[in-house]
Amino acid sequence: MVTKTDVPTIEDLKAQAKRLRIQLDTPQTPITHARALELMARQYGYADWNTLCAVSKRCEQERARSLSQRPLQVGDEVAGTYLGNKFVGQVVGIRSMGAGHTRLTLHFDEPVDVVTFDSFSSFRQRVSCTLDEDLVAPTKLSDGTPHMRIEHRL
Repeated sequence: MVTKTDVPTIEDLKAQAKRLRIQLDTPQTPITHARALELMARQYGYADWNTLCAVSKRCEQERARSLSQRPLQVGDEVAGTYLGNKFVGQVVGIRSMGAGHTRLTLHFDEPVDVVTFDSFSSFRQRVSCTLDEDLVAPTKLSDGTPHMRIEHRL
């Protein structure tokens, strides 16, 4: 069994299960997505998908807590989401805003398309955003997703 800090996010586990299903699926032995999820759970040493899912959620909470225990510093490598897009980048600027808020400037390793239209793109590689003490932006998209969330340090 892997240690609980080694369990990936639920999103990553589902993507692994999808790749597994594609590799194992043949006309002679079809495999459902639910079966692939159960196989993923056993691969990580858990009895079923629900148990692995619960462990993954606890791990995400632990990673978020440990991330927020030490303040970010210029030069830290971080990963998270910005406007719904995953990113990996480096902290290039920090400014305390008071009341537990911090203004971060990040430089993404790869530019992120900040436009959702198919016929149009606008890429950003350096962005600034105000985050709360949990490293989540208080501002949200129309669907309720935070503008930015720092999920972990690299």
